[in-house]
Amino acid sequence: MSSLGCWGLPMALLALLCCSGLAEMRFEVYIWPEKLAVETRGSRRVNCSTSCAQPDSGGLETFLPKQLVDQQAQWQQYLVSNISQDVVLICYFTCAGQTLTKFLNISVYQPPKQVTLKLQPTRVATGTAFTIECRVAAVQPLESLTLTLLRGQETLHNQTFVGAAPTPQEAATTFISTAQGGSGPLNFSCQAELDLRSRGGDIIRSVSEPQVLQVYEPMQDNQMVIIITVVSVLLFLFVTSILLCFIMSQHQRQRQTGTYGVLAAWQGLAQAFQV
Repeated sequence: MSSLGCWGLPMALLALLCCSGLAEMRFEVYIWPEKLAVETRGSRRVNCSTSCAQPDSGGLETFLPKQLVDQQAQWQQYLVSNISQDVVLICYFTCAGQTLTKFLNISVYQPPKQVTLKLQPTRVATGTAFTIECRVAAVQPLESLTLTLLRGQETLHNQTFVGAAPTPQEAATTFISTAQGGSGPLNFSCQAELDLRSRGGDIIRSVSEPQVLQVYEPMQDNQMVIIITVVSVLLFLFVTSILLCFIMSQHQRQRQTGTYGVLAAWQGLAQAFQV
């Protein structure tokens, strides 16, 4: 047997052991979910897992309260509680002396629960400007919020808040519109939409109570002229009738006074002859 044949079997076993060791070192660490949006003071379950068949150790690093819910050799499940701010969780496993980590970014949000709409004024003439104002109580993150002003189902105005601070803040938007006639009362509303999809959440919507704008047609110029003319004529007739009544009453009084004077003169004359 050649020397090469003698060394063949040991070399094959050594290669097998080396490849087995390399395969054991080439492991992965996973965390689920990969992104997470949590309402303030909320709780969520987080899974840490690995491809290593027999990890030496593993766990979840965070300053938040956590509870180990369940585990197997290659995975662990934790309940993380009282999440009150944006935080990073670290999932780790050690396999064959090598430690790998995986990070999870948790974003805290505060949904738009109170949306109010105000119209000023609430009754206008066709073609007249009016103001629509929408306000939302504290929202977080504000940069993920969009306010939409609606007339019925029609969008009048959109307002975003890109670049806003991450702390909870009140949001507001104002829009000036012109009343359109011919359709009677108009319904207006405001929709607040918090889009958390990029942070591992959903779209949260809240809509204000609808507000009604009363729209009336202004009077035409010729109608105003007719009304003013009629009122003027009626006022003239009223004043004239008052004056005529006054003149007639004075004339009647003078006539009655004159008759009484002649009668008194005749009576005086008759008394003189009798003497």
